[in-house]
Amino acid sequence: MIEKTYQPADIEGRIAQAWDAEGAFKAGRPERRDAIPFSIVIPPPNVTGSLHMGHALNNTLQDILCRFERMRGRDVLWQPGTDHAGIATQMVVERQLMERQEPSRRDMGREKFLERVWQWKAESGGVIVNQLKRLGASCDWSRERFTMDEGLSRAVAKVFVELHRQGLIYKDKRLVNWDPKLLTAISDLEVQQVEVKGNLWHLRYPLDGVEFNPDDPETFIVVATTRPETMLGDTAVAVNPDDVRYSHVVGRNVILPLVGRKIPIIADDYSDPEKGSGAVKITPAHDFNDFEVGRRHNLPQINVLDIEGRIDLVDNEAYLHGLPDDAAQFAEELHGLERFAARKSIVARLEELGYLEKIEPNVHMVPHGDRSGVVIEPYLTDQWYVDAKTLAQPAIAAVRSGATTFVPKNWEKTYFEWMDNIQPWCISRQLWWGHQIPAWYGPDGKVFVAETEDEAVGNALGYYVEQEVITPAQAHAMTQDASLRDGFITRDEDVLDTWFSSALWPFSTLGWPDDDTDCKRYYPTNVLVTGFDIIFFWVARMMMMGLHFMDDVPFPTVYIHALVRDEKGAKMSKSKGNVIDPLHLIDDYGADALRFTLAAMAAQGRDIKLASSRVEGYRNFATKLWNSSRFAEMNACALPADFDPTAAKQTLNRWIAHETVRAVREVTEAIEAYRFNDAAGAAYRFVWNVYCDWYLELAKPVLLGEDSPAKAETRAMVAWARDEILKLLHPFMPFITEELWAVTAERDTLLTLTPWSRKAETAVEVFDAPALTDPMVPPVILPAPHVADFSDPAAEAEIGWVVDLVTAIRSVRAEMNITPSTLTPLVLAGASAETRDRAQRWSDVVKRMARLGEISFADSAPQGAVQLLIRGEVAALPLKGVIDVAAEQARLDKELAKAEADIKRVDAKLSNEKFVANAPEEIVEEEKEKREAAVARKAKILEALERLKNAT
Repeated sequence: MIEKTYQPADIEGRIAQAWDAEGAFKAGRPERRDAIPFSIVIPPPNVTGSLHMGHALNNTLQDILCRFERMRGRDVLWQPGTDHAGIATQMVVERQLMERQEPSRRDMGREKFLERVWQWKAESGGVIVNQLKRLGASCDWSRERFTMDEGLSRAVAKVFVELHRQGLIYKDKRLVNWDPKLLTAISDLEVQQVEVKGNLWHLRYPLDGVEFNPDDPETFIVVATTRPETMLGDTAVAVNPDDVRYSHVVGRNVILPLVGRKIPIIADDYSDPEKGSGAVKITPAHDFNDFEVGRRHNLPQINVLDIEGRIDLVDNEAYLHGLPDDAAQFAEELHGLERFAARKSIVARLEELGYLEKIEPNVHMVPHGDRSGVVIEPYLTDQWYVDAKTLAQPAIAAVRSGATTFVPKNWEKTYFEWMDNIQPWCISRQLWWGHQIPAWYGPDGKVFVAETEDEAVGNALGYYVEQEVITPAQAHAMTQDASLRDGFITRDEDVLDTWFSSALWPFSTLGWPDDDTDCKRYYPTNVLVTGFDIIFFWVARMMMMGLHFMDDVPFPTVYIHALVRDEKGAKMSKSKGNVIDPLHLIDDYGADALRFTLAAMAAQGRDIKLASSRVEGYRNFATKLWNSSRFAEMNACALPADFDPTAAKQTLNRWIAHETVRAVREVTEAIEAYRFNDAAGAAYRFVWNVYCDWYLELAKPVLLGEDSPAKAETRAMVAWARDEILKLLHPFMPFITEELWAVTAERDTLLTLTPWSRKAETAVEVFDAPALTDPMVPPVILPAPHVADFSDPAAEAEIGWVVDLVTAIRSVRAEMNITPSTLTPLVLAGASAETRDRAQRWSDVVKRMARLGEISFADSAPQGAVQLLIRGEVAALPLKGVIDVAAEQARLDKELAKAEADIKRVDAKLSNEKFVANAPEEIVEEEKEKREAAVARKAKILEALERLKNAT
């Protein structure tokens, strides 16, 4: 018995429990052991995270694919799990320690601190997993993995050791994004560019060999900088080789102000003659571009900051070398100053000595740590790197060859741009939470990379015996007594970048390297669904690692979804206060409504503008489905076990069978092509328009009439079509469809495990052909219901004529403001015998639904009638005396003028280059949408005016 009112909160938890009890989402179910697998790995959310709208979209789309393929008989593995999220998790626990006034991480020590992190993870981590379940994610939760699980940790160690052995992992001194608050290197993804109102300081660098005179430009070169504190580490001034202004000084030296060191003037293309003075200071240890210039010209690298962003000069040999006494004294004054305080002192001293030419206001982008919020410092340190250039080559070739394709395809260009210009990947982080780097150092700094400490000890002992640092007897004793080797080798304290372990996700989650059984079955996965922002950080690295260690791409298809923005098109952010919480929407409207909204708006390559009103609208759609099922139940519509929809005799019932098969085909083809919005749109139109608005309305007289074979057939067909609808909607709206499936009949299985209806075009090929064009679609997907091939053009022509005729008449009545109580006549002009028969058979229905007084026939349309073309024949509505034509003309003229004014107003804005350049992107987009709406409105009004003209 279906409850009177649809209440999502009453059913969602109960349905989730039913799925769990049945083990519905488990991969490798006994009855599917021989089925062809379909696998997806979830982009692992941070263990600290909670569900946001990006997660909701991403996981809804994945779930649609998984539920769709599961119903098609595939052995589906949707691999879930979470990422340890090094920085984020460590920050959470450190903040907790501070709030509870407990010892800090450093005071506690590494071992005790890590115990606390694991404790936090057990108690509070992974909240997002339960939130994903609320969304309806049909992952195999029995296989949930964590990037620091024991098995995944072994995979990480093995990969690191093998890549190091192959020379693809190495240690190097390079610039990194350094967070002075978190005291670690961070990835580019963790850096936010923030627009800052700052200054551009123009500094005079005296030429060597001439007496400096601030009033004589011949005695100095002017350079401009946004970071004057870094000038202490300058090792050159660069000018463009084609800049004739400086050709005479290239090769000479300048004297670095305040420091007194001679540095060369070099020629390099990096210097832009059109920018500033055309001369730039080069600080290889504090700027990424300068670092590359320094490498090209073999310049010294002088780091003048410590890890906390303070000036560090007193023991800085590179800086102090050859320093004049006054410069050394100033260095002592600056030592230990925070970088921005030092900036003030340095600028004041430059101005005092005549080296400051001018200061200009300058708005520019400054990198900030996304978690710490502080300005990021390009910092020169020793770090571990992966030779990404070498690993990228097979990954580039795989996409170029089509072994992996991007959907939409335009994202391949982004992939190639990043991969073709790839830099060494810094994989070490100065944190405690994460995979500790499997490298140990001997007493002389010699590094030993190994999967385990015992292996590293063995390698070290062998090496030092060979070098005659220790004797074989000492080595033997140390192998026998672990206490003898205390301090003999020490492990690298750093941990690996989170993306390193995430790069192994498609195969490490399947048991590699311990057991390759699941790898053989589920790798490569079938598709990756992810956002564009991590194409490089995650997608590309999975491609590199998958090809290197598994000799195959991790996925043949990468579907890139767009952003979810607010209803005005603005990017959601806490600072703007426009963040929409998916959990709140689920509370208010149900998970199904949210899921369907996201799917319906997920057009390829187009951002989603989300408003709660859209979710509310699809909640109404769910209610419509619920009420139509209640209507069927109240009219005793049930599906007999032996019902054959293709044997139906009633034209209306054959029509709905025809339309159902067409809807299944449209939805199936759209999901297969990752056109989620088209799939949702096709399902929506069929359910709301075809089934509810037309079929049930047209069937009402039969259902409410006397018992008869026609009534029995219609009851069965209503129930059959309803069941097909529940299957069709299940990937999008799993909770409500599963509930209705359970309460509308006695069922042998859950809807989520019920076979999907096949699309007609592939029926013979899939089930009868010995060889398949698509090896991923097996001939054993599901039994071959003969309805999949059903088509009845005659039934479609008849009922379609009724639908088109009523729809057209309703449209004219709405355009002409004809009240519902006014019954208009209809004249079928020059009607064929077939149309005459149809009109007579459906006369009562058409009159009732189109609000007609009478239907008549004539050789031609009467004068002054609005003419409608219905499937090639004319239907005329005589409106003389029904409406005031003059008043209606005036109303439409007024509407037309308003539409044209709206178009003109928007055109004026969009033709204003200043407006387009300065207005936020979402405002410009909103104006374009207003124009589109006004143009569409104008077209409708013109059409109505033309009809009115013909009616006079």
